[in-house]
Amino acid sequence: MRNNLSPQLIALGTYLAGEFDNQQQALAEPAWYVHLRLWKRPVSLFTEDSITLFAEQASVINLDQPYRPRIFRLRQNETNSQQLQVDYYMFKDISAVKGGGRNPDLLQQITTEQIEFLPNCSLYIRVEQLATGSCFETFSIHDRPCTFTYKNNTYQVSLGFKVTEKELQTYDKGIDRQTGQAIWGALMGPYRFTKLQDFSGEIDKN
Repeated sequence: MRNNLSPQLIALGTYLAGEFDNQQQALAEPAWYVHLRLWKRPVSLFTEDSITLFAEQASVINLDQPYRPRIFRLRQNETNSQQLQVDYYMFKDISAVKGGGRNPDLLQQITTEQIEFLPNCSLYIRVEQLATGSCFETFSIHDRPCTFTYKNNTYQVSLGFKVTEKELQTYDKGIDRQTGQAIWGALMGPYRFTKLQDFSGEIDKN
């Protein structure tokens, strides 16, 4: 692994890289939680100082219709190397990468020209040492809402996750810009995923 990356950053990337499923939660609370498959695949972007993941998800009954493709850039803060953060990027054309979670060949040629940084959507990551491994949990860098524009429509979202070696919790929600109320996503608490496949071996080791 690149020796300029901290052990904590490497552990975070290892925990997040994989294919995930929330079957147990969806069976227990089907009214509130859709049965989802979530992919986070390492890609060769920002390799000089970051571990970068392509993410998308799909309903298990429509695995061929994935949605919400996005990029997570995991890195150490530029002014405080002890502080981890995640930067979010959107795709300018989502059709070019749709299905990349299950078909990594689509991700081989991704370039920074295809993605757009979301400046108000970066999050700091708090690290807690556990008896075995670590717990990583996001928290806001600033008070400005995370908004972005796609095809002339402006959207607001609330982003966040908590991950250990055993479980990934996601807090992503869509926000009504007029009322400030959550309208989709983790409305009744986090989605709870367990890892089905480990993709950490795909992280760039050069």
